[in-house]
Amino acid sequence: MDVRDDKAVELSVYRKLSRREKEQKVERYRHLNRYAVPGRVLFSGSSLMEQFPINEFIMNEGLPLTAYNRGVGGFTTEEFSAALGPCVLDLRPSVLFLNIGTNDLNGPDYDERALLDRYDGILERIQGALPDCRLYLLAYYPCNPDKAPPYMAEIFRHRTNDRIRSANLGVRALAEARGGTFLDLNGGITDGAGRLKEEYTFDGMHMFAEGYCRVFEALLPVLRGLSESV
Repeated sequence: MDVRDDKAVELSVYRKLSRREKEQKVERYRHLNRYAVPGRVLFSGSSLMEQFPINEFIMNEGLPLTAYNRGVGGFTTEEFSAALGPCVLDLRPSVLFLNIGTNDLNGPDYDERALLDRYDGILERIQGALPDCRLYLLAYYPCNPDKAPPYMAEIFRHRTNDRIRSANLGVRALAEARGGTFLDLNGGITDGAGRLKEEYTFDGMHMFAEGYCRVFEALLPVLRGLSESV
């Protein structure tokens, strides 16, 4: 077996492990959702939402909000749609903050129109099941390829800030068409070149708590408004 075959085997094993981890996480959510209180605030999406320590920030701020996080690392829009029950619908939230789709941007066969169509299909299902749920669609965060470890080099060949900015315009349009709200919370985490600030990321994509703190600061006026109505 040559080096290329070894790499192919490693990638195959990794994908199987990753898929199993996602399935296990969704199954844990199914069980956890039995204890969730309907009508509360929900944050959902992929890893950039899963890793958002939203409950700690809400608690530290003293906001009278109950918030749940049902992000799943690695999820694409297709995977999220398949798990929409445990990740959104089963909790019957009154408010949903959604950040899903960045993993769709990672490959050479990316099609923005297809991404937005899948995203819109997700929103249609949510609104059909939860017509009174307020929707907040988060802008995709910028990335910083200069901080990427070698194993992520291929991802950053495709997941560029130009691609992210274009997709964000599409997500904004979806929010407007669906009567939701588009939230761009990126001001505090973006450097002068439009990249994710170097000090806030460990791999060019995911953030330390300091980065999420800046995101939370931008989100705080919205959450304060919700605390008066939810």
